Amino acid sequence: MSSAPDDMEYNKICEKHKHLIETLPKGNGWRVQHLYNYNGFWLPPMIIKNNLLIHTYFKSQPTDIYLASFMKSGNTWLKALMFSTLNRHRYTFSNHFLHKHNPHSAFPFLEFLSYPVTGFTVPRLFATHSARTLLPDCMSSGRFVYVCRDPKDVLVSKWLFMSRLRAKDLPPLSLEDAFELFCRGVSEYGPYWEHVMSYWRANLEYPDKILFVKYEEVKKHPEVVVRKLAAFMGKPITEEEEEKGVVREIVKLCSFENLSNLDVNKNGVEKFGDMVEVENHTYFRKGEIGDWKNYLSEEMKERVDRITYEKLRGSGLILTTMV
Repeated sequence: MSSAPDDMEYNKICEKHKHLIETLPKGNGWRVQHLYNYNGFWLPPMIIKNNLLIHTYFKSQPTDIYLASFMKSGNTWLKALMFSTLNRHRYTFSNHFLHKHNPHSAFPFLEFLSYPVTGFTVPRLFATHSARTLLPDCMSSGRFVYVCRDPKDVLVSKWLFMSRLRAKDLPPLSLEDAFELFCRGVSEYGPYWEHVMSYWRANLEYPDKILFVKYEEVKKHPEVVVRKLAAFMGKPITEEEEEKGVVREIVKLCSFENLSNLDVNKNGVEKFGDMVEVENHTYFRKGEIGDWKNYLSEEMKERVDRITYEKLRGSGLILTTMV
């Protein structure tokens, strides 16, 4: 996130951020050395500063559409599906934006915006890994799609992903240590369960403003989910489009097999803000349901399931892990 429009206000934010880092509870990070507990969630220092900037400078619009998720819950796939569904009249399937751009290029993260925010077509598309309670109230006028996933798969996928990005001057993070931190809620944007519940509660209160989707549902019935996304974003699939197989083409375009084999996703690099660069191929590991079985012991599995049951009990939300 680069320059802000008001230097005096920006300097105040920098001072507040410095004070927070000196006073907030501190825990071990997965990518960087330390995370800090900010309003109930564990965040890297840079994300805390960016959150302060969002609250100060971000101006929401009623037409804005947000994709929210905990890290490694299906964000990349949903970005592709939502972007191609919303923009299906702008591109042909044989010459599509996603053929030469990673989905993250089409759907910037709120946490890495530069201010003032310009150059977006309406409706604007933004993604976030932040819990709903960390975001400004003004964003309530927009629409949110939230995707969640079995926490065991999230844990394993996040550990493998963050291990690739982990600072070179830090010792490797073992699966056992990552597991313990995850169960205690100490991971970027965690605790996982509180993150999910922040959007689930919002979904119950404003069902017309938040579409709650499970990764496993997308995996098993992608065409059904595309139709839901289209209707929710205000561009329902027409009967003519159904006859032409548009939904099927969107699913094919955004499939793991297709996206992972594109040159841009094999060799490209995505830059987030001024500090984070990620090789695109790291977003396409397996995309499977239940890959946690190759990494977690039965004891680990039972502990995560037990925590999930306790955290979600009475909420009405059931994750795959509980079925």
